[in-house]
Amino acid sequence: MIAKIWKKVLFAILIIACLFNIIFKIVDKVPFLQEMQSAVSYVTTVDNTSENTTP
Repeated sequence: MIAKIWKKVLFAILIIACLFNIIFKIVDKVPFLQEMQSAVSYVTTVDNTSENTTP
């Protein structure tokens, strides 16, 4: 009897924790434009360093 109650309580806590995790990831997501700008800056940096090292 007590085991069934604990199972339900822990299952509810698990569901709530998963929902908080999902909501936090959605809210804290980086905008697409900022992601593209960081990718472009990385690619240009890599291109510049490869041009400097090529004889």
